[in-house]
Order: sequence, then C-alpha cells, then structure tokens
Amino acid sequence: MFQQLPMFQRVGAQAFKKDLSRTIKLDEYLGNPHKNFKSVHIAGTNGKGSTSHMLASILQEAGYKVGLYTSPHLKDFRERIKVNGKFIPKKNVVGFVEGHRDFLTENNLSFFEMTVGMAFDYFSKTKVDIAIIEVGLGGRLDSTNIITPEVSVITNIGLDHTAFLGDTIAEIAKEKAGIIKDNVPVIIGETQKETTRVFKEEALKHKSEIYFAQDLKLENYDTDLKGGYQNKNMKTAVAAIKALREKGWEIPEECLKNGLNSVKLHTSLQGRWDILREKPRVICDTAHNAEGLSLVFKQLKNEKFQHLHIVLGVVNDKDLEKILPLFPKAALYYFSKPAVPRGLDAEILQQKAADFGLEGSLFGSISEAYDAALDAALDQDLVFIGGSTFSVAEII
Repeated sequence: MFQQLPMFQRVGAQAFKKDLSRTIKLDEYLGNPHKNFKSVHIAGTNGKGSTSHMLASILQEAGYKVGLYTSPHLKDFRERIKVNGKFIPKKNVVGFVEGHRDFLTENNLSFFEMTVGMAFDYFSKTKVDIAIIEVGLGGRLDSTNIITPEVSVITNIGLDHTAFLGDTIAEIAKEKAGIIKDNVPVIIGETQKETTRVFKEEALKHKSEIYFAQDLKLENYDTDLKGGYQNKNMKTAVAAIKALREKGWEIPEECLKNGLNSVKLHTSLQGRWDILREKPRVICDTAHNAEGLSLVFKQLKNEKFQHLHIVLGVVNDKDLEKILPLFPKAALYYFSKPAVPRGLDAEILQQKAADFGLEGSLFGSISEAYDAALDAALDQDLVFIGGSTFSVAEII
C-alpha cells in the first residue's frame, strides 16, 4: 500500500484525487459496506481528530460498539481503523490487500481510497453500531464522503491545503460544507464571520438543522486531553452528542462525562499536548498550521521553565511565512527534516526561520535533534517537539 500507490501524507499533491468515482467503484465492488452501519462524519481544518476521538469514547462509554476512522497515523497504520479502541488486526489488513489486490491495482486506487474501503469493509464485518468517520482532506471530494451520517460535524475553517481547497476561508468552507447531507443535522464547531453564511446557505439547501457549538455553555465537563484548545473540541463533541440524542441514541449524562474524561484510555489517542517526561519537561503536539500552532503557543506561554528548546521539522507545502512568525524567538531551535518524502530540507527551514529571528542548529534526523535537545536541557527547561505530525511520530 505504501510503496505501490500514492499517499497524500507522504507525497502530497500527486496523491490527491478530484472525484469520488474510484471510491464509489471500490465500495460497490465490496458490496456497499458503508450502508451497513450508522455514522458521524467530521470535517474541519483543526480539531477533527480530537473531536472524533472524544465522540468515540463517549459512545463506547454508553455501551455501543464504535468504529473509528482517522488519519494520519503516528506509528502504526492500524491506528487509522479501530473498533472500541482496538486496532484493526494485522491479518485483516493483509487479508484485505491480498484478497483484493487485482482490483486495487487495476483501478489505480490511491492509498487513501484503499484505506477508506478497508475501514468501511471492516466496520461492516465487525457489525459496529456506529462509526466516527474523520474526513481526510476537504469534504466534498473526500473519499469518506459516500456516507449519509446521523450527524455531520465541521469543527472550524483555516487556510490549510489551499492548493486543493481554495485560497479564501469562504472557498474552503464551501468544500468542507460538501459533507452536509439532506435532512442530516450539522454541527459547526467554531463560529467564524466568513463561514457562517456559507454553512447556513448549504444547510438550508439540504433542509438540514444547523447548530453552532460555540453557543453552548459547558458546565461540569472536563477531558483527559490536556491542551487548552480542547475546550472548543469538547463543545463540538457535546453538541454532536445532543444531536444524536435527538435522533434516539441513548447516551446518559454520566456516560458523556466519563467518556470525555477517558478519551486516551478508550481510544489510545496520542500527540495532542502529550507530556512525554519531566525533568526536563517534554511536550509534543501535532499542530502544523497557523490556527493550530497559535493555540499551542498560547498554552506554551502558561508553562513555567528556565529555557525553551524547540525540535522543529515541517513538510514542504507549509506556508512558512504564516507559521514561522508564531514561533517564540526566545528559544533554541533544533532543525531537522521529517523522514517522509514531503519533509522540507532542514537547511531551507533553518534559513527561513532565521528571517523571523529563530536561531538554532541543523540535525540529520528528528531523533538526533531530540537527543541533542535533551542533552542541552536543564531539569528546569522545557523541550517542545512539533511543526508536523511526522516530527511528533518519530519521537513518540
């Protein structure tokens, strides 16, 4: 799957397919597995992964058998496809590819199209009650967009993947609004001036009830995901649960609270404000665009430390002019290239970072950079690893 077929996370633009025809063909070939389970569909620039895991945890706590499809993975491909927090077994991955190899190769399916087919097939065969399905990229043309869910969720809109989704917030909102289906309620996680009209128009066209999660008042809710930004995701998840309740799903309040407090336990989520060790304190976060990074650095300001060390690696389609100004100047940087084809050369990153007053050294790998940061750091210091999902994956 990795070597023969394109994968957006690794190679970027050449893996992006601009229509659903191949996904539909694969789904029909597999016997339309997506029709055999209920679902919640989640799109958005930031927060969709955390929100997906929160919802899965709550529904598990309520006693349902829950499928969870997310991307990308950090360490193991099987992280993408889980049932009640357990990875899809290796034999199922191998069996799917070996059993359908001719069809997969003859139809030139992308890595993502194939993985969606595998997930839907697995959820159908394991008879999940409901599956939480995270959009890979955009919404309208994403391979996951063949489902008709119980509830659609759009967390927020930011300027990411503009080469595929549009140059303005409104254009990107239109692409992500493509997951809104006829008579299916839609939850909007973050109210933004440029997107509200787009979402309201799309919801009206589809006769869909629209709810804005920011209007919710959260009382007595907490989560074991410790990033300060998780409060927004929590509101979105709670709003989605309320919509599910209105459709007849039994989700007691106690299960809602316990589910939010047990996300890591139930789903094995990693990489969101993860504290890896103390003395020196080491924190990693997969935030990689302007909106996500600004929230992470806002929280970093609340941390107490003597010196700040930042292990940084990014991919080559990031808008450095937008993200580098967000990074703190009063830090020592350890620049490296994530070990994927899309990784940006560390020399280019170092040169660009210097334009914004960010100084540091070059390293041959993220692991080497991390080891150097640990060697240099005092017990009272803080080491932060970020810039890309792949940078975090190499350390976790």
